[in-house]
Amino acid sequence: MRRDISTFQDLKVLFRLIRLFRQEKYDAVVSVSPKAGLLAMTASWAARTKLRVHWYTGQVWVTRTGLTRTLLKASDRVVGKLSTNLLVDSPSQREFLIDHRLVSADNSSVLGQGSICGVDTHRFRPNERTRNKIRNELSVGRDQCVYLFLGRITKDKGILDLVHAYAALDSKISRHLIIAGPDEEHLIAGISQELSATGLSFSILGFVDNPEELMCASDIFCLPSYREGFGQAVIEAGSCALPSIASAIYGLTDAVQDETTGMLFKPGDRSDLALKMTFLAEHPEYRNNLGRAARMRVLDYFTEEIVTDLFDEYLASKLNMTK
Repeated sequence: MRRDISTFQDLKVLFRLIRLFRQEKYDAVVSVSPKAGLLAMTASWAARTKLRVHWYTGQVWVTRTGLTRTLLKASDRVVGKLSTNLLVDSPSQREFLIDHRLVSADNSSVLGQGSICGVDTHRFRPNERTRNKIRNELSVGRDQCVYLFLGRITKDKGILDLVHAYAALDSKISRHLIIAGPDEEHLIAGISQELSATGLSFSILGFVDNPEELMCASDIFCLPSYREGFGQAVIEAGSCALPSIASAIYGLTDAVQDETTGMLFKPGDRSDLALKMTFLAEHPEYRNNLGRAARMRVLDYFTEEIVTDLFDEYLASKLNMTK
């Protein structure tokens, strides 16, 4: 299965899934993400699987226009119709989907406070030794304020807004920007050129398999995204006692409590983003208080044990109803 649309490959996957589901006669099929949902819910409906659960984790069509938006939105609607039950990974996303009549209050649920998997709080935790090691490897000064962006490098994630805001910060702020993640839209060359021209301190790392170490080494997590179902990276950062600056969009408003575990800004407003970045850089005690509160909130609501137990209970109750 490919992430992008590939008609021949998608049809091939669909028929293989139908054959698999018919052969194995599963009690339930659960899908996550838009394309997987369309294929899995179609196949499980065709195979007459009794329990078909799709988990909405964000809508691609939110940032699209015209025919593309219409088709992608229709795809989400089809997935909802083919499912017997629907989960959504944040309360604000559920309200958004209800407002757009893609789900109803009766057929959709959110587990706990949100998230589809929670956080491994033993892996994602503050670690001073790791902090010093990574900062030394990246040649980051002890007093530099480190901003971290970690995710897919796409315009939808707001990376260009972040780079612009970072370059516009007052020169008196000693700072370093870490950008990590796969370059899906070939933006890194331009970003690197723009940052190099400013003479500012930055690191571009590409895909990494040690996100928790980068979070430990940083001071502020930044996610200026235009669309998020929830913001898994935000609560992982919070588990490392890292406050977040995030755009005030559905999904992220559940992951970040404004002025409690981080700060929210108007999406696409680069000046507001720079203002929040400046404020947290200049107020380290306040920043640390936000980080501590973020860690405590993860421990209270978003550990992987809490979320997994909720999912186990949900699935068990639905399976009992189909017997």
